[in-house]
Amino acid sequence: MADNPRIVIIGGVAAGPKTAARARRLMPNAEITIVEKDGYISYAGCGMPFYLAGQVRDFNQLFMTAYGVARDEGFFAREKGVTVLTRHEAVAVDREKKQVLVKDLTSGEEKQLPYDKLVLATGSNPVVPPLKGLDLKGVYQLYNPADAQRIKEQLDDVGEAVIVGAGLIGLEVADALRSKNAFATIVELQDQILPGLLDADLAAILKARLEEQGLEIRLGEKVLEITGEDGRVTGVKTDREEISGDMVLIAVGVRPNVSLAREAGLEIGQTGAIAVNEFLQTSDPDIYAVGDCVENRHLISGQKVYLPMATYANRQGRVAGDNLAGLGSKFAGVLGTAVLHVMGWNVARTGLSEKQARAAGFEVETFLIASHDRTHYHPGHGLVLLKVIGDAKTRRLLGVQGIGPGDVVKRIDVAATAMHFGATVDQLAEVDLAYAPPFNTPIDPLHHTANAWRNKLQELVPTVSAAQVKEKLDRGDDFVLLDVRTPQQYAAKHIEDDRVLLVTLGDMRQRLADIPRDKEIVTLCAMGSRAYEALRILKGAGFENVKLMEGGLQAWPYEID
Repeated sequence: MADNPRIVIIGGVAAGPKTAARARRLMPNAEITIVEKDGYISYAGCGMPFYLAGQVRDFNQLFMTAYGVARDEGFFAREKGVTVLTRHEAVAVDREKKQVLVKDLTSGEEKQLPYDKLVLATGSNPVVPPLKGLDLKGVYQLYNPADAQRIKEQLDDVGEAVIVGAGLIGLEVADALRSKNAFATIVELQDQILPGLLDADLAAILKARLEEQGLEIRLGEKVLEITGEDGRVTGVKTDREEISGDMVLIAVGVRPNVSLAREAGLEIGQTGAIAVNEFLQTSDPDIYAVGDCVENRHLISGQKVYLPMATYANRQGRVAGDNLAGLGSKFAGVLGTAVLHVMGWNVARTGLSEKQARAAGFEVETFLIASHDRTHYHPGHGLVLLKVIGDAKTRRLLGVQGIGPGDVVKRIDVAATAMHFGATVDQLAEVDLAYAPPFNTPIDPLHHTANAWRNKLQELVPTVSAAQVKEKLDRGDDFVLLDVRTPQQYAAKHIEDDRVLLVTLGDMRQRLADIPRDKEIVTLCAMGSRAYEALRILKGAGFENVKLMEGGLQAWPYEID
C-alpha cells in the first residue's frame, strides 16, 4: 500500500467512524474520508428511546463524546484528521478504477473519490410493511435522530398509541410512552413478544408482567391498514378489529442495506447481508464491510446469521481499522448477546435459543429457575428468572436467557464469556464468582441454574414447565398439583383448582399419608427450591411419579387467584 493510502468509508453512524478512528491511530498519514448521506453522524442510536422517555434530556447528548464535545464534521477534522462528507450519497462503486461516485445531496453535484481501500458501513434499512395510511400525520418509525425529534415533539400530546411490532424498539418505545402517561397497545404478528430474543416460556412470563403494569399486548394479530381522518392517524385496523390511537409506530425490524454492494458485484451471503471473511473483507479483498450491512458466523452453531447490533458494529470497526493497516486482525463471530430494560424489567440473552439449538441439531436440555440476584435479606434484592440451554450429549453450554427486576445482565455476560471459550454447563457451575450480600447470593443464580440442569440430566429432578401444567389442568388430567408453601402464602396467591393440594414442606414427612401414591404428583412453590426438596422427600418415601414445575409460581404466566 502507498505511504499515504486513500481510504474511503461509506457510512458515518457507528461502524464507519470507529473504523476511521482506529485506522487513523495506526496510519497517521492516510487520507481518510467518510461519506454519509444523512446530516447526522456518529450518533448514539441506542439512546433514542431514552431521549423519548426524558432520561436523556438534551438531544445533543446523543452526538457528544463522554467529555462533552460534539461529534460533528469539525470534530472529526480536528481530533481525528478525518474528512466527513455529510449529505453526500455514494451512488456507485467502480471496482476496476477503484473509485466511488459521490453525489452532493444539497447541490446535486457529483464527483469521483479514488480509493486504495474501501469500507462499506452502509447499515440497515427499516422494514416498512405495505400498509395503507403510512403517509398519515402521526405515523412514525424510530430509525434515526430526525425520527426521534419528530416523535418527541408529539409525545406530550399522545393519549393512546399503537406500536406495530413487539421487538426491542417496540418495547422500549412502549416504556417511553408509559413514562409520559400515555396508553400503548402493541400488535405483534408472531405468537410471542421479543421473538428474536427470548424463548416462548420466558416471553410469556414477561408479557404477563408487562400487562400487569397496564401495557396491552396483542399477539398473532396482523395489521391490515393504518386508519386516519383528515390526514391524521386514528389507529389501525387488524384482522380482528380496529384499535384507536393518535400515534402509530412501525417497528417490525430492519434489513441490511446491500444495494451498493450488490450493484458493485460483491457477494451477498445467504442471510441477505454482505458476505465477509474473518478479516471482514468482502469478495473483493480491497473492500471491507462492517456493521449492520454484513452477516456473521454464530460461534455456537457455526451458521451464518444476521444480527445487527451496535456492539458488533463497533468491534468490527476496530478489526477493519486494524486490517486497513495490514495487521491481520480477525473477527471470530457472534453469540447474539443482547439486553433490554422495559418497565422495570431487565431482559437479556446470549447464545442459541432453545428453538435455534434444536434446529441446529443439538440434543437439547434446558432448565429454568427463579432466584434472587442477591441475598434475600438485603434491601436491594430482586427477582431473576434464568434459563440454561445445554447439549445433553456433550454437556456444552449453548445459551442462557434471563428476565427480572433483578440483575440478569451480569449473569448473561458471565455466560457469554464462558460460551466464547467453549465451556460446558459443568464448567459454568464452577466459575469463581464474587459474593457479598449487596452483590450476590453465596451461590450465584447462574450456578443454581447450571446445577439444576445437571440434576435434571442425572434424573434427580424430573420436571414439567408451567405451560405443560396449564395444559394438564385444561385437559382435565387426573393428577395432584402439590403446593408446598405456607398457608399464609397460599392464601395470598394460588392456583384455584380441585387438583391442588396444600402440604407445607415442613409438614410433609408427617403428612405423607395425605398424598396419593397412585397419581402423578407435580410439586410447586414460589420459586422452585422448596418444590425440589419436596420432590426428593417424596422420591425417598417411595413415590414414583413425581415431577417439579420449573420456576415455581414466578414462572406462571397465567391468571391466578
